[in-house]
Order: sequence, then C-alpha cells, then structure tokens
Amino acid sequence: MTWVAGDAERRAALAEHPLAALVSPELPLRANLSALENIALVPQYRRNLDWDAAATEAMGLLEQLDCAACAGKRDAGMTHEERFQVRLLRAVAASPALVVIERPGYLLPDTHYPPFVAASLAAIQDRFGACTIIDYAWNAPLYPAH
Repeated sequence: MTWVAGDAERRAALAEHPLAALVSPELPLRANLSALENIALVPQYRRNLDWDAAATEAMGLLEQLDCAACAGKRDAGMTHEERFQVRLLRAVAASPALVVIERPGYLLPDTHYPPFVAASLAAIQDRFGACTIIDYAWNAPLYPAH
C-alpha cells in the first residue's frame, strides 16, 4: 500500500494507471440497488457474466470481507463502514492491478479509518495487485512510513 497527497499526485497516479479501480466519494453506489447488486454489476458488464454467476461472485466477495449481512441493504440503509466496504468490493470485482482509495477519511467520517482500511485491504489482498491511498497531506502521520 502506498500513500500520496495532493491533487497533482492524484492525477499522476491515475494517469499512470488508467485502468485503476477507484474508491472515491465521487463514485457513489447506485441508490436503487442493494449492496450485492452494486458489486455484481461489475462482473456482469466487464466479463459478460449472467446474473447468477455475478451474484455468486459478489456474495463471495462480501463473505471474504465478512460483510455478507449488508448484501440486501441499499445505500441509504448502510453504515459508513458498510458503504466503504461495498465500494471497495465493487472496485476489486474487476480484479484490477491497482485500487486507488481517495480521501478515506471523507468516506469513513466516524471511524478511525487507517486500521479499518488496512484490515479491509488485508482481507481481500488476493483480489487486486496494489493499492494507493490518496489523502490530505496533513493526514500523513496516520499512515506507516511511506
């Protein structure tokens, strides 16, 4: 996991990896879909899987991250932590080489987020290549040596 700060670094990281999967406040969940459906959309459209196969894969991701209880919840009914986990799983459902998490403190306002994000990434580390976290420079002390 790497950490960067600033808009220029954000643009550089995304330009270097145009197929990176982004977890960002700017990419909300589909409000009319459940957590399971939000995740299952990715393999359906990216790999042309039918609904049953995509839903099975999405449920496997939810179980791997130990958040299967939120599978039937829609965006408005989720906690910040559940919403973050579903966004993360939606990103890794594409099996990306790089996951970029943008402003995790904004996504997890009531959570001591560095350990939560680290634990979430550790649980699904076999599903993606690397991770870059983009956060504000003043949050640098929250991250291990970078």
